[in-house]
Amino acid sequence: MDNFVVYILFSKSSGKTYTGMTSDLITRFHFHNTKSTKGFTTRYRPWILIHVEFFKSKKEAMLREKELKTGKGRDWIKQFLLPHYKL
Repeated sequence: MDNFVVYILFSKSSGKTYTGMTSDLITRFHFHNTKSTKGFTTRYRPWILIHVEFFKSKKEAMLREKELKTGKGRDWIKQFLLPHYKL
């Protein structure tokens, strides 16, 4: 049985966050920090993992990822997660 993960990355150097979904978090995290050659995450390296949520279905994970990418979700990230990581 596969597990799906919604994750949030944070770049201390830029203050940016990135929200994503995967079934292989370790490989995906490594890709964001070293393997990717283009895209949003390449510009703000290095990334640290600040939040993970596990789901039994891809559909549930996709819904949560979509929710976190809304204004309400971004506000939740800023209010409850980022204060623990910003300098």
